[in-house]
Amino acid sequence: MTEKVCLITGGGSGMGAAAAREMHKRGYRLALMSPSDSAATLAGELGGVAHRGRAEEAADTQALFDLAMETWGRIDAALIHVGGPPKGDLLDISEDDWDRANAMVIKPVIRMAKLLTPVMEAQGGGSIVNITTFSALEPSLTFPTSSVYRAGVSAFTKLYSDRYGPANIRMNCLLPGFTDSLDLPQKYAEMSALGRLARAEEQGKAAAFLLSDDSSYITGQSLRVDGGVTRAL
Repeated sequence: MTEKVCLITGGGSGMGAAAAREMHKRGYRLALMSPSDSAATLAGELGGVAHRGRAEEAADTQALFDLAMETWGRIDAALIHVGGPPKGDLLDISEDDWDRANAMVIKPVIRMAKLLTPVMEAQGGGSIVNITTFSALEPSLTFPTSSVYRAGVSAFTKLYSDRYGPANIRMNCLLPGFTDSLDLPQKYAEMSALGRLARAEEQGKAAAFLLSDDSSYITGQSLRVDGGVTRAL
């Protein structure tokens, strides 16, 4: 098979679904996963395949990887998009919730990298993108576990890009701001320099840019697509 293939976790709705549509427009075959039937519905619409599951479950990520390889025989791009981890007042968050956040945020990235890397090495390259959050760069007490562990994803991304750049495998992070795929109050829209929430389609286009050869000289980076919410230079 010569057509390129993109694997997406959290690909049934919101930013993941928007990215799937963008990659489909670019000619990629799709393997999608979501906790509900939404990924299967979208895959049916776009001529892809789907597995129902969660990125934090090792058996589900393995099943999605196996499905993509059995169906298409290759994987050229992967978008790792996970749900929001537990929240709470900083020291009131239980150890179990910290452990759950670790399992939700960092472990899927490492687990999927272990699966994808041998395939991409054999193919001569590939691109992996991790959707995290703007608070990976500017930690927020509103999102404590997310801020901590998604910063860890950025660190892992840089280390991975250093290790596997010579194999032409790129890894980057997409750091979205407040997006309309979530049910957010108006105050979050007003935090943006643009005075509005991001559209999921805007995040999907940014993800597709990082996943595709359009960003062929970008690796190890954390790209903020937050409408100016963060202040870091």
